[in-house]
Amino acid sequence: MKRVLAVLVLMIAVIPFGTRAQQGGNSANPQQMRKKRVAILDFDFATVQSSSAAIFGTNVDVGKGITDLLITNLVKDGTYSVIERQAIDKILAEQNFSNSDRANPASAAKIGKLLGVDAIVVGAITQFGNDDTHTNVGGGGGGFGGFGLGKVGVHKSKAIVAINARLVDIDTGEILGVAEGKGESEREGASLLGGGGNWHGFGGGGVDFGNSNFQQTIIGEAVKKAVDNLTADVIADNSKLQTRTIVVDGLVAAVDGGQIVLNVGAKAGLKVGDQLSVERVTREIKDPATGAVIRRLSTPIGVIQVTDVDDISAVAKIISGADFKVGDHAKTTTQ
Repeated sequence: MKRVLAVLVLMIAVIPFGTRAQQGGNSANPQQMRKKRVAILDFDFATVQSSSAAIFGTNVDVGKGITDLLITNLVKDGTYSVIERQAIDKILAEQNFSNSDRANPASAAKIGKLLGVDAIVVGAITQFGNDDTHTNVGGGGGGFGGFGLGKVGVHKSKAIVAINARLVDIDTGEILGVAEGKGESEREGASLLGGGGNWHGFGGGGVDFGNSNFQQTIIGEAVKKAVDNLTADVIADNSKLQTRTIVVDGLVAAVDGGQIVLNVGAKAGLKVGDQLSVERVTREIKDPATGAVIRRLSTPIGVIQVTDVDDISAVAKIISGADFKVGDHAKTTTQ
């Protein structure tokens, strides 16, 4: 009887431990944990520029406002790893990309490579205004939208906002997925900026669409619905993206104290934060028939981390090791 009890106690102790160990092993897979990286370019709003200017009484970059709201939604959701706007703006300034270039899939793919992302999102605002088809509207100018800051005669209208986005493969420029979002306000009014209290959240060409007072306006209500619907489509397209694996292989071009300069940069797939292992080739094995190098024997030197990168070179700091020399091989697998 004592022997049976001992066996039962042993089984109870071992089985849960084995289950936990197995679960821990599965969750430790770095490939499963790695989120897909995306960068979102400011949405094009050329087709609605006149109507948005009529609503706000000035020319406002509603494309930037839509983009910021989409970024906020995606960051909160957590499906993607979203690149910061500052990094995007830096690349755009360095490469001198125009607004029209950003909407082009081929140009967007180039930007995505420089940022080291899996895909890039480009989009456009196709409708931004009201559902009123009358033309005898007073106030802030004609055209679609027809609203100047509230003086629109006696007509009342709902607000409608429509946007679309494309998920672009950065290696091929192929459009992997299309997302759409449309929002219509529940309320209607003589001013699409009505309902937001004393909201004055625009100036200098920008507008904060995430502002709670703006989202209480009639147009703000439509904007939020449209972006929320678009966000759901972009998240659903996650399965269409492939996680990129880039093998970067370069040489040490210079050693300056604690800094290592490499002869590879963003064009090869490097980005700030990447770590590379540095090795020194000690012997080359050649094919006796052709003379071609078939294998290189090497010795580990250390590990470095990229701190600055341009198109064709990178600067790294030493994480471990010493005696780095010009000509040493630096290699990494960027996930």
